Amino acid sequence: MTVTTEKLLTADDLHHLSSQGVRGELLRGVLFETMPAGIRHGKTVANLTILLGAFVKSHRMGTIVASDAGFLLEKEPDTVREPDVAFISARRMPLDQDVPGFFDGPPDLAVEIASPSDSPRQLFDKARMWISFGVPLVWTVDPEARTLDVHQPNQPLIRLYADDTLDGGQVLPGFSCTVGDIF
Repeated sequence: MTVTTEKLLTADDLHHLSSQGVRGELLRGVLFETMPAGIRHGKTVANLTILLGAFVKSHRMGTIVASDAGFLLEKEPDTVREPDVAFISARRMPLDQDVPGFFDGPPDLAVEIASPSDSPRQLFDKARMWISFGVPLVWTVDPEARTLDVHQPNQPLIRLYADDTLDGGQVLPGFSCTVGDIF
């Protein structure tokens, strides 16, 4: 009888694979490749990145990153996840700090935007995963329904619609936009 064991990958392995065109996340050392999600998804990512980026940069609050940035959430075995958009406060990552690889720890804000293949349950589960790793604010966005859900630890879910105003709460005080501006 032949027994084969799959080698668990590390965050360094994943970073190296990305230079070879492999795109994905690590879940406890196992690679899950990701695929492009389409123009609607990309447009939503870009719009939110522009809105958040302009605010964060003008207030010198921290750093906004888009998908592919990667956050190292667990070690041995490694878990690296990549939200569609994320914010890291200047308190946790100084503005002049250069991080060539993955950020060690969770972001302060994680945004997950529904891909065409995501079910509402999968989007909710992504938000809960981020909360479990200590992210204080998670937004899940459904471009098709034109809604945004606000997730916070020990708080009820808040669903916002296109005409509603989104604010940054305690994580991004002073930030606000109309949810429809994201689409």
